[in-house]
Amino acid sequence: MNLFFIGSFVILSVMMVSPSFAHSGEHGHGAHWSYEGNTGPAHWGDLSDEFKTCKLGKKQSPIDISSTERAPLTPIEFHYKSAPLRIINNGHSIQVNYEEGSYVKIDGKRYNLLQFHFHAPSEHTVNGKHFDMEAHLVHKSDDGKLAVIGVFMKEGAKNSFIQTLWDNIPHKVGEEKSVEHVKINAQDLLPASKKYYKYSGSLTTPPCTEGVDWNIMVAPIEVSKDQIDKFRTFYKMNARPTQPLHGRVIKESP
Repeated sequence: MNLFFIGSFVILSVMMVSPSFAHSGEHGHGAHWSYEGNTGPAHWGDLSDEFKTCKLGKKQSPIDISSTERAPLTPIEFHYKSAPLRIINNGHSIQVNYEEGSYVKIDGKRYNLLQFHFHAPSEHTVNGKHFDMEAHLVHKSDDGKLAVIGVFMKEGAKNSFIQTLWDNIPHKVGEEKSVEHVKINAQDLLPASKKYYKYSGSLTTPPCTEGVDWNIMVAPIEVSKDQIDKFRTFYKMNARPTQPLHGRVIKESP
């Protein structure tokens, strides 16, 4: 899930939330980390004291969704507005930073949309299987709580929303490209069905902060093979392995 990247990531201007989670996203600042070798996921917890939760935490993300509990979860209320495209290749993912004013309501609590970013393959798995990609929409409440909406992406028809993003990816790492004449709406990233899985987890990138409210859409959206391949020219693999549940329950909406 890039705050500092919640890529993700999780807080871009707040957290990565990767190159930032906050306005960056789900990603975190601090020691250099990556998805392979001596700075890969197996070593994140040893790279810095700030990253210890990556190895010591008991509510880490992502997870495998294999057993769920049907629960009377209330529908998520989406209040996304059109906004100018602001896109960045942050060094860990392709991320879109969203202007203020868009939000979701989860269990009656408002979380403001900060950014969304992408992983390939999907970070969460279903019955042990990855989807081709996964999008993480990172939100933050006024009291500092994080909520991420996850959207699985599978190979299929070309996706016009994704194509608009991919056509404007900056090639220079760390540079945000503002395309004022291009308007996007994060609503177009969501599947038609709003059924979702819910569990308590963490950022999926260092510092792996816990207390993140994860809400994963059950239905995937489709993107073309060419669009998947385009993302992989930038990030061949940017998915953290799934983490132990440690007794957590995964709820599933009606």
